[in-house]
Amino acid sequence: MREAASNIDGKKVLVTKEIYTWSNFISLTRVLVAAPIIYLHIHNGYETNLAIVALIVYGGISDYFDGLVARLRNERSELGKMLDPVADKLMAFFLFLYTVFLGWIPLWYFFLGVSRDLLIMWGSARIRKKRGKVAMSIMSGKISVNGMALYWMSEFFFPEATQVHLLLIILSVLLMVYSFIEYTIRYNKIMAGADFN
Repeated sequence: MREAASNIDGKKVLVTKEIYTWSNFISLTRVLVAAPIIYLHIHNGYETNLAIVALIVYGGISDYFDGLVARLRNERSELGKMLDPVADKLMAFFLFLYTVFLGWIPLWYFFLGVSRDLLIMWGSARIRKKRGKVAMSIMSGKISVNGMALYWMSEFFFPEATQVHLLLIILSVLLMVYSFIEYTIRYNKIMAGADFN
């Protein structure tokens, strides 16, 4: 069953109730990427190799590819709206947790990212409870995830580039704060009755 919906920014999209779609499958595979990356990294003496690089590239590309497939195949679904950001968060959680244990990423940064994500998920759950559906992710949230990913990759692949690490950690924190403010504004509008997808 398909229903037309109108986003609070004025865009109209078609949201389906389908579960078994290619875009959802791609999102699900992204969750499974973290475990082999960590295993291969430990098995390879904490050095990167081509397999690790390929898995990380797949994790990044799949984040865009699932959305592209959803648009091209008209597969935007209620499950996909939830699965896509959850896949991002789970992959990031395990990879960041691993690098925190290695001492490469500060614990405060990890807790900041987790706290932000938990608050956004709490807001999403409240929206779903009140309005009966999940709100789509916003662009600033995707950009924030990319900022975090760039910082993580700089630490993971270039441990000696301390100036780059400092620049990217500041940038990613600013992006996290900005996107959280946008999510909060969006949350308040939706809870006040604004239409959304």
